[in-house]
Amino acid sequence: MARLKGFEKLTSVDDALGIFLDALKPKRLQLESISIEDAVDRVAGENIAAPTDLPRFDRSAVDGYAIRADDTFEVTQLKPHTFKLTREKIVRKGYAREIWTGNTVPEGATAVVMIEHTRKLKNGIEIIMPVTPGENVSRKGEDIRRGEIDLEAGTRINAYHVGLLAALGIPEVDVVRKPQVAIISTGNELVELGKAPSPSQIINSNRFVLSGLCQELGAEPEYLGIVKDEEKDIRAKIVEGLTKADIVITTGGTSVGVADLVPLVVSKLDKHGIVVHGVAMRPGMPTALGILKRKPVFVLSGNPAAAVFGFEVFVRPTILRLLGVQSEPRTWVEARLTRRVAGALGRRVYLRVKVVELKGELLAEPVLAKGSGLLSSLTKANGYVIISEDREGLEKDEKVAVHLFSPIAKEG
Repeated sequence: MARLKGFEKLTSVDDALGIFLDALKPKRLQLESISIEDAVDRVAGENIAAPTDLPRFDRSAVDGYAIRADDTFEVTQLKPHTFKLTREKIVRKGYAREIWTGNTVPEGATAVVMIEHTRKLKNGIEIIMPVTPGENVSRKGEDIRRGEIDLEAGTRINAYHVGLLAALGIPEVDVVRKPQVAIISTGNELVELGKAPSPSQIINSNRFVLSGLCQELGAEPEYLGIVKDEEKDIRAKIVEGLTKADIVITTGGTSVGVADLVPLVVSKLDKHGIVVHGVAMRPGMPTALGILKRKPVFVLSGNPAAAVFGFEVFVRPTILRLLGVQSEPRTWVEARLTRRVAGALGRRVYLRVKVVELKGELLAEPVLAKGSGLLSSLTKANGYVIISEDREGLEKDEKVAVHLFSPIAKEG
């Protein structure tokens, strides 16, 4: 195991996540019933079976005329056939009935001829193109059969799911309650946005980044403010977070310095509270993972990039489990690395890169970042590459998997 001054040991990323989840045993949150109008991006809480066939009846897929298909088998543009129009419920041989998209196909009709393939006559129509049985007809149950599962539990609902639910006559859906996340910032050096910082102070930007990441996953963040580096104040704020939320996230005060008090406070709240402290990853090495009152407590670095990757690696999968989503991996692409980059033996490195498409090829340009605190390295990048613990680095032109968190730019 890798060693670092100040930490007795560093736990590998995989071991840290496994140990934490085994101890936490996260369970899906309760369900709530909401209107399908509010369901986009929520997570379905149960399987939904179609209460009826869709379509509920044979219907026309085009504007045109319902006919018997065998009446048209000998039709050509040079040899059109004339049909009489009818309004009767049954279409008999030699007759056609006007029909519009979505209308029920009348009894006796076996196909619909498009209006573009007809000519209007004084006493009927002329059909100039043959049709086959079933042509331009959406059959009953062709889309969904009654009893078929059309939305599975754990699915993140999108606009198309909502449309299907509406078509099936389902006005409400049971979804998983949004996880509530308490966000606490620690550090004497922090000030809130809107206040002028002194030369030794910095504006608290982490709260906005972490809140946004929570919202992207469908969690509901609540910011509890800045806490000074005082044990009693940190303790009070963590206790408040535990009463209000399902998850507590703190930033700052997680290393091994005199003012790094958060892991100590968590340990004093429960001697088994800290499960892991010190992870073999870069950025994010000082990350601590805790459990208090059966709720996860994530003690993230105060450095922005380190906080982001601590969230990516540990908070993200925990939120997904509380939502009942077993897996929701980021989209990834294969790209060619534009230059050599160093790794760190014994630690997993999360390399920020910008992927661009150039002349049909995807290139991954490492984003220069001097330290884990550079916010610009996150805004310039659109993804990251994982350099494993057993690699000294990656070579120029090596094909790498890039996990994307924003769109790919196109150049040239």
